[in-house]
Amino acid sequence: MKRRRWQSLRVLGQKLARLMTGSLVPCGWEECQALQGTMGTQGEMGEMGTMALEERKEIQVNQVRRARDGEKGDNGAPGPRGFPGNPGLKGAQGESALSYHSSFSVGLTDPVPATNVPIRFNKFFHNEQHHYDDVSGKFHCSLPGVYFFTYHLTVYTKDARVSLFKNDKPVMFTYDQYHEGNVDQASGALILRLQSGDEVWLQIYGDEEFGGVYADNTNDSTFSGFLLYPDMGELEARRRRHSVGVGRH
Repeated sequence: MKRRRWQSLRVLGQKLARLMTGSLVPCGWEECQALQGTMGTQGEMGEMGTMALEERKEIQVNQVRRARDGEKGDNGAPGPRGFPGNPGLKGAQGESALSYHSSFSVGLTDPVPATNVPIRFNKFFHNEQHHYDDVSGKFHCSLPGVYFFTYHLTVYTKDARVSLFKNDKPVMFTYDQYHEGNVDQASGALILRLQSGDEVWLQIYGDEEFGGVYADNTNDSTFSGFLLYPDMGELEARRRRHSVGVGRH
């Protein structure tokens, strides 16, 4: 009895399910085939959906590109000072006055016998450039420029009056009055501007009574000079003249 009731309920449930899905149209308690209906009208357009992600990115990129095409802005404020750079390469060596040398230092071995002629210093302490000539007793200027000259003389037996000459003209005098029994010292120094070919020397000025310049193995009389700095303008002019002369040959 219970089994039949269960089967009846099962059949009834199946019919209800088919009825709800439209696959069965009630026709009394008998099943009948559903007829196909006509196509319905088109529904209204729905709301616009959200834009796809890739398309939105492309629009954003285009907007950024258009923004970059604007007018050039004003210069910004100067930034903070940077760190010091590395030292540059060493430059070429320039021409230096140290490249030009002229110097001498000479002395006497015996008393000076003659007056009014150049004193011939025959003891050499330094004469590397050979600008002092012991035969003539004169310094010959080969490099134009400014020179320093000095002399220290021993005076013995008589007075001494000495003059420093430049090109046959006295430019400085030194006088020492000798006192019997003494050995005196006389000295002088000066700075001269010389041109190439100028000559400088010392000589006793006056008669023999002023010839007290003395020297022996323990008493010296010396004469020295050296170039302080060259006349670069004169040296350059001389170099150009030399270059023109060589070119003509």
